[in-house]
Amino acid sequence: MKNVDLNLLIIFDAIMTENSISSAAERLSMTQPAVSNAVARMRQVWNNPLFIKEGRGIKPTQFALNLWQQINSPLTQIRDAVDPKSFDPATARRRFRVACADIMVDLVWLPMRKLIEREAPNIDLHAIPYSRLNSQTLLANAEAEMVIGVKDDLRPSDRSELLFRGEYVCAMRKDHPLASEELTLERYLEADHLLVSLSGDPSGFVDEALSLIGKKRRVAMTVNHFASVPQMLLGTDLICVIANTVVAKAALAGELHITAPPVSFPPTQVAVGWHPRDDQDPGIIWLRENITRFARQEWERCGPACCLQSNMAKLTRETRPPLQ
Repeated sequence: MKNVDLNLLIIFDAIMTENSISSAAERLSMTQPAVSNAVARMRQVWNNPLFIKEGRGIKPTQFALNLWQQINSPLTQIRDAVDPKSFDPATARRRFRVACADIMVDLVWLPMRKLIEREAPNIDLHAIPYSRLNSQTLLANAEAEMVIGVKDDLRPSDRSELLFRGEYVCAMRKDHPLASEELTLERYLEADHLLVSLSGDPSGFVDEALSLIGKKRRVAMTVNHFASVPQMLLGTDLICVIANTVVAKAALAGELHITAPPVSFPPTQVAVGWHPRDDQDPGIIWLRENITRFARQEWERCGPACCLQSNMAKLTRETRPPLQ
């Protein structure tokens, strides 16, 4: 690399972290014109545009992403060596982007916001869209600092920590025609199905599994968030294979009939994931530890409904065939 002013690297790192020139300026206690001038110098030094306008924000070029991957860890190590407590929640100004589904927002955003108001008033926390399709690129492209989702959706090179395991159950309204009889595979396939598809794809893991045994179901409706599932099931003849957390409250209130699917699926492993370059970032560590703590606490607080469904699914798995 050419001889580069270390200050340029620090400014570059701040822009990549904040994904915004104005936010980087605020973080560095600089004026926005000063940061913009620094960007102009960077472009001359590296002979690359580095950042491209996209809507109201900016998007880093592939060169910028590759450069950041090389310098982020060394800069973090330097900061930690010079100032081991470089992240103080009480005074830090950071913006964190977490890709997650609405069910995880429902689970951890309220306790996170209460924590921020008490201990970290200048921390901004933003939820951004998550799906199986984008989960592998968000971290690599520095579009999110963290992802909360299915562990298997992360890249093998990403870091992750398991939050909890959820059982899959089949949910329907309590007076559904199928609620009064054993849910056989034949009856299951004859029903109209609701699918939560964050990406819009009308086929999910259940359909992939059924195809392995030469079976197919009718996905009659899709939604792109989990919160609508209980109400959709309560007011229609739709049935839905879903993680037990989604329908726990409705099940506990006696509004939904919960049973095990006619075939078993392995429990879903929900994890928090981050890029290896952020291993030593004290701000990311603070965020990760608190999200992990709140997610586990709230999961345990789901209480009787989750336990009931998990036990039911466990008992039924012993008598129903797994998909091959």
